[in-house]
Amino acid sequence: QVQLLESGGGLVQAGGSLRLSCAASGITFHDYALAWFRRTPGKEREMVAAISYWSGQTTGYADSVKGRFTISRDNAKNTGYLQMDSLKPEDTAVYYCAADSRSSYRGKNIHAYQFWGQGTQVTVSS
Repeated sequence: QVQLLESGGGLVQAGGSLRLSCAASGITFHDYALAWFRRTPGKEREMVAAISYWSGQTTGYADSVKGRFTISRDNAKNTGYLQMDSLKPEDTAVYYCAADSRSSYRGKNIHAYQFWGQGTQVTVSS
């Protein structure tokens, strides 16, 4: 059974940092492109960052997080990461991990991902 389990969310002050983790099981992790999406009340889920399979050579970011967030993966640990620095109140959202094996890189196409985690709440106070 495939499972993506996010962790690392929480409450942080503006300007602070958090690192989210996405632990995968039931899949051959290095064969999967990964992404982090977020959702705020009343808005559509949006891509925050994405990374290609295998070595993660290709990455992409939403304009709103470029230079502040970094996506990475550790295939030996079957885990993806999202390092979030210089957090802002507008980063407050539920963050979701997504994975797909049908292409090397899926980017922001929300409908392209096969598997999703349950989400982790990130709250940034001003």
